[in-house]
Amino acid sequence: MTILRLLHIVVVAVLVLAAADVYEIKFGSTLEAQQVAKMRAEIRRERDAIAALRDQWTKLDNPERIEALTHRHLPLKPIEVYQIDKLDGLPARPPPIVPPGTADPIGAIIETYRADAGDPRSDTAFRR
Repeated sequence: MTILRLLHIVVVAVLVLAAADVYEIKFGSTLEAQQVAKMRAEIRRERDAIAALRDQWTKLDNPERIEALTHRHLPLKPIEVYQIDKLDGLPARPPPIVPPGTADPIGAIIETYRADAGDPRSDTAFRR
């Protein structure tokens, strides 16, 4: 009889462990279902926001609206014949501020302006 009693205790222990495992699986699946619901709600909100932005863009991009804004804010006039010129009439390109191939062109510009102003922080001010 002790073998049957031991067998019953083992079976009950296995059933308790199985019930705990089933509860853990159920709890995990409930958490996953909640996360899925939250993600779906977030996706729905994002899609609604995208739809609202597209609607707003459609209103802002309306050609009649843009034309009305240009007439209201830009005093545009037709181009006159004397405003058109050949490429030969363009002024020459100004000389480059920074020599080509400089490693730090922005730093070179700053140093040029500092040297022209006599700034003591300039590298060229120390070289004079």
